[in-house]
Amino acid sequence: MAAKKNNNLVRPKGSRDEPSRRNLTPGPSPGPRPPWRKIEIEFSGGPLRVFVPPDCAVLAMAGAEVPDDPAAAVRAAYALPVAGPKLEEIVRAKGKSPAALRAAITVSDITRPVPYQGPQGILAPLLAELLRLGLRREHIRLIVGTGTHRASTPAEKNVLFGRGVVSAYEILDHDCADAANLVSIGRTAGGTEVRVNRAFFKADLKIATGLTESHFMAGASGGRKAVCPGLVDLRTIQKFHSPEFLENPLAANLVLDGNPCHEEARAVARAVGVDFTVTVTMDRALRLTGVFAGEMDAVLAAAVARIKSYAAIPVEKPFDIVLTHGGYVGRNHYQTAKAAVGALPAVREKGTIIIAADNRDAEPIGGPEYKTLCHLLKLQGPDGYVDMLRAPSWRFTRDQWEPEVWGKVLRRVGEEGLIYCGPDISEEAYERLPGRSGYEFLPPAARRLGRVRKAERMVQNALIASYRSLAASGDAPRVAFIPEGPYAVPVSTRE
Repeated sequence: MAAKKNNNLVRPKGSRDEPSRRNLTPGPSPGPRPPWRKIEIEFSGGPLRVFVPPDCAVLAMAGAEVPDDPAAAVRAAYALPVAGPKLEEIVRAKGKSPAALRAAITVSDITRPVPYQGPQGILAPLLAELLRLGLRREHIRLIVGTGTHRASTPAEKNVLFGRGVVSAYEILDHDCADAANLVSIGRTAGGTEVRVNRAFFKADLKIATGLTESHFMAGASGGRKAVCPGLVDLRTIQKFHSPEFLENPLAANLVLDGNPCHEEARAVARAVGVDFTVTVTMDRALRLTGVFAGEMDAVLAAAVARIKSYAAIPVEKPFDIVLTHGGYVGRNHYQTAKAAVGALPAVREKGTIIIAADNRDAEPIGGPEYKTLCHLLKLQGPDGYVDMLRAPSWRFTRDQWEPEVWGKVLRRVGEEGLIYCGPDISEEAYERLPGRSGYEFLPPAARRLGRVRKAERMVQNALIASYRSLAASGDAPRVAFIPEGPYAVPVSTRE
């Protein structure tokens, strides 16, 4: 399908890749305007260099302190837990010889930038401590908490954990549909019958590891989420991601109290019996900002408090246009929903969200179920889509929750107000995805550019077109840029 003609575009003069400052003076008001200024947007192979209005608000996270010696910070966390006993005390209380104990450590997959190895790595010190306490190497298993994600590849395991760990320890990938490797642990207070990874549940010592960051459904990741949805069966994951939970207004970034997703995950992890939790917090440069170890609930509370100290950004008045990006986690369209829903507190009703989407995954959209469900969202609209999920005849489908999240975005800004600039997705595929395609703003000659320059032109022209369209009807639009993308948490201060 050919791109739609857009007469609002500013055609570049001089540089082929960058609009000239002389052209960047949109708006009908009389008199000269200051030239637009350049910003940089995180993008693999980039950054993207884009011009924004001179009064564009930058909704940036506060500077977070980082430890001078990350490795020492990791060791200190193990030595002095936030709450609860040390690993040594936990091992001693098991009532078995350490050499007879079997340990299971749940770890994250490649979609999460958890520092398992390297100078700020949390895994090698943990394994070393278990060996020091007398556990046998062959009795320690790493279990990748995939949830409904695909299994990790051997190459991904090497990147995540290092070749030394991969060659020395057994590493399993959880499979939520493999009944033989699941065990029933009863029902939660909400009535959910839970089946969990058998290898993890049967272990004498259960350790959960991961990254705590804001999460648009569960409030925050890490801790209990390493078990639910990481290690549970598909039916439990279905409940965790059901409209009953997701349509609750408390299922939102950095909200734990009353959040049904958080409460369900916590109940499951408690029933499974997590002995020890390790989580980290990080800044936009993926530098360690905190390491927290010990009892699960206390660790999560400490990590969330740390995130709030620098990630929460107060927004007094919503903006007309918000520019954001998918960040590290936005490897595909499925994951980029985090950036879109995270921007909602910053944008007005019927405003515009422009997303620079770095969908570098081998499958830049997501799995086949997700693609089909996105098409249904496109056809039915957000309310029709949720009605469909709630229908008694609907059969729960893997990934159905992420289009539901995109529906929250569409309710706020509408199809015209969501502009998705992802050069790794084909132009034809956009016909089945929510919102507008960045290709609508790409001149034909620019389609021969590399992916970085193509994304740059999509974003730039989408911003200029949106700005001019709004400016034509009155005052200059209020524009905001979220430099940290999905990791920042705009928080509305409106009553």
